[in-house]
Amino acid sequence: MGNVRASDIEKVLRKLGYVLHHQRGSHRYYVKNSKIITVPVHKGKTLGKGLANKIITRDIGISVDEFFNLL
Repeated sequence: MGNVRASDIEKVLRKLGYVLHHQRGSHRYYVKNSKIITVPVHKGKTLGKGLANKIITRDIGISVDEFFNLL
C-alpha cells in the first residue's frame, strides 16, 4: 500500500455515502447509518501505513484494492 492522505480517505467515504458530521481539532468525524469513522487530518502529511490500513479495512470495511479502485 502506498502513501494515503486523509483527503483520499475522505473522498472514498463521500463516495460510499458518508457525510461530515463534525470536526474537533485535527479530527473529522464522518457518519452513515449511525456508524462514525474518525479521520485524522494533518495538512501536508500522509497517514501511517498501519493507521490507513485500519481505517480502510476495519472501520470502512472494504479491502485495500477496493479502496484504490474508488479513488
